Amino acid sequence: MADLQATIDDLWERRADLRPGDTEALAAVTEAVGLLDSGQARVAEVDAAGAVTVNIWLKQAILLLFKLSAMETTELGPFEFADKIPLKHGYEAAGVRVVPGASARWGSFLERGVVMMPSYVNIGARVGAGTMVDTWATVGSCAQVGANVHLSGGVGIGGVLEPPQAAPVIIGDDAFIGSRCMIVEGARVGNGAKVGAGVVLSSSIPVIDVNTGEELGRGVVPDRAIAIQGTRRKQFPGGEFGLPCVLVLKFLEVGEEHDKLKLESILREHGVAT
Repeated sequence: MADLQATIDDLWERRADLRPGDTEALAAVTEAVGLLDSGQARVAEVDAAGAVTVNIWLKQAILLLFKLSAMETTELGPFEFADKIPLKHGYEAAGVRVVPGASARWGSFLERGVVMMPSYVNIGARVGAGTMVDTWATVGSCAQVGANVHLSGGVGIGGVLEPPQAAPVIIGDDAFIGSRCMIVEGARVGNGAKVGAGVVLSSSIPVIDVNTGEELGRGVVPDRAIAIQGTRRKQFPGGEFGLPCVLVLKFLEVGEEHDKLKLESILREHGVAT
């Protein structure tokens, strides 16, 4: 893999000179993106301390694939598609359930037990075992979604492809993301965290503990936190206005993150839909 990485690094340095039809360059790039597609490599990893490592060369390979690939037209029944990247295949062998209307781009990886309702997973993304990608949810390019996650209807997990060194959106294992949430710009949701419907979380939005008033950070919902959308007051020359924030109602004990009835009770107590 080190030799392939060196080749991608070299191609990236001279990317301005590359054109579709360069079969040697395309072969190397296709091999690299194929590692993502098969799950042998991933765009980003989180270590035991919670630090994110981005495998920049793999994001560079994706960007080079777009540059080196030519547009192709694909017809499926009454539908016509024009794109540079094909769709994934082999779902049955992979143990993945894909409902009609769902699609995933080649270069994404879906672990065994993933269920895709009519939804979309983009190139470079990784979706963990047993995760539900519910109706009209989207998993953007390079997003890393853990195992046994529920992405509820209409959830938008943002893509972060450029710049290559930027960390993607990361959703931890056993997380629940409520309907119509938008998690974007490299934001993170921790293991076992539960995010109520309609939350908007970007890398710049503060996450605040309602019990202490403490700002826990920006763009990160901690492990096993129950979080909802909130507002914070800020004075401007034209008056006082409410800016978005995310409020942490409480932290679940280890094991409580699997108690769906308790989660629903806590959210409904605060007037939040699930």
